[in-house]
Amino acid sequence: MAVELDLADIQGNILIPYAKQGFLKGRFMLFHIDNDNADAGRKFVTGLLPKITTALHCPSAQPPEVAINIAFTWYGLLALGIPTRTLRGMPDEFIDGMVKRAPMLGDDFRKGWKDRWDEVWIKSGDSYGPNENTVHILVTLNAQMDPLTGAAVPALAEKTSEIKKLAQKNGGITLVAGHNLPGQEPPIEYQDLSAILVQENGKYIPTPKEHFGFTDGISDPVFEGQYPNGDEQALAVGSGALDGKGNWRPLATGEFLLGYPDEAQETPDATMPLDFSRNGTFMAYRKLHENVASFKNFLDKTAAQFGAVTGIQSHDDARETVMAKMAGRWSDGVPLSLAPTADEWRKFNDTYKAVDPAVDPAGAAAREAALSNFSYHDDPEGTKCPLTAHMRRVNTRDMMAPTPEDGSVLNNRRRILRRGLPYGDSPVGTTDSDEHGIVMLIVCANLFRQYEFVQQQWINYGLDSRAGSDTCPIVGNHSDGTGKEPAPKAKFVIPADPASGHPPFIADGLPQFVETRGGEYFFVPSMTALRMIGMGVVDPT
Repeated sequence: MAVELDLADIQGNILIPYAKQGFLKGRFMLFHIDNDNADAGRKFVTGLLPKITTALHCPSAQPPEVAINIAFTWYGLLALGIPTRTLRGMPDEFIDGMVKRAPMLGDDFRKGWKDRWDEVWIKSGDSYGPNENTVHILVTLNAQMDPLTGAAVPALAEKTSEIKKLAQKNGGITLVAGHNLPGQEPPIEYQDLSAILVQENGKYIPTPKEHFGFTDGISDPVFEGQYPNGDEQALAVGSGALDGKGNWRPLATGEFLLGYPDEAQETPDATMPLDFSRNGTFMAYRKLHENVASFKNFLDKTAAQFGAVTGIQSHDDARETVMAKMAGRWSDGVPLSLAPTADEWRKFNDTYKAVDPAVDPAGAAAREAALSNFSYHDDPEGTKCPLTAHMRRVNTRDMMAPTPEDGSVLNNRRRILRRGLPYGDSPVGTTDSDEHGIVMLIVCANLFRQYEFVQQQWINYGLDSRAGSDTCPIVGNHSDGTGKEPAPKAKFVIPADPASGHPPFIADGLPQFVETRGGEYFFVPSMTALRMIGMGVVDPT
């Protein structure tokens, strides 16, 4: 039986990414409930309720100019007066919070690691407990863009002001500033975000790129009930799970929303009352700084070496190939599994041209489907797509399946929804010290089994990729080999097809490309739960 979701009860940005709905600008605000003033906190939630955007409102024929959503840390729920019996039913990793989980996530890889975080997260406290600056509430604003200026619509500033006034009106609610490195004055009040834009014919056009130059947001999981009219069955091809007969199906709803059966055909134990958890989910907020200059310098240096070893004469082709081997896709999103060489990449793009969905929706849909419809069963040694490429790590598809038709139960239980937007600019000549990166919102029903497993075992470890302790070449922790870090010199191996006559290529001395600048775990309640919180009627009995 098809799953029908109560869209009016589910917050927006969970089912479908806001960025794909035209919300190209973002602003994230963090709040603290002073002195655990539960009454002030409840009034703030109640005042915000009419402004919250649900999955019913987005997508819609008339979406709001600004989509507003809210989430809470465990300490935030405690400050709101949620009963202990309900709180103790929350999962351990959510109760611990991200700082306490730093050793598992690899965030403590470097000495003085937390000194590199944004001030707002440093002030939020440590593993010993909360303080007067601990983050309790996250309010996200995702806005549409004015194509003539490239700026957010004026409604973003208006809604920001309304929310600040709402916090001040109720008293006891403080906006926690400091979305910047320590010592910068004045502290930045909120985290601004934006899709990366290009100018064409006097207008600003959004791109799906992040600062390294990769096309992002491809092959996000598709699950039951996610799309209306049963569209998820078609969209699940390449983005869902294999059914044992070689057919694709949507993943179980319970992998991403609480209160539904998951891939084990179980509805996991949830905190009581069930109305408090159902249609809610968990989210990892991760601000990731990108060392763009180091990445580009590494590519240029490595491309020359790689071209000499593999016989690729064109520096541009060699550079693009190294970039693709690290990611598992070419920079425009074409998977290596379908186009292993630069010539095959160009042939793929001749077949599936990049077209404007507004001009040719059928052509755009065909290309989008082709970008996801592939597997790894015919590439067991990684000569097309390296086993240690970023994409092959975070979504192993059928790589660890007993047969190509079966798919991988292990992989099906590790899928995550990726939301968020880039921040900052990275023009020509940018340096690593400039502010640019991405704020990732990782959404899943079980942070430990899904997000933390992927981060620890597949990104910062290489056993399942048959690569020992080699980490992800893009977002993994990298040691420079000087002995300052507790790890050997980082390397990335690009296998070679034996028929080519070329040896494997080993890129060593990978610098650190991505650095964590802070974050936290949040619970994203349903609208029902938000009303319960606002009225103070959460009763676990």
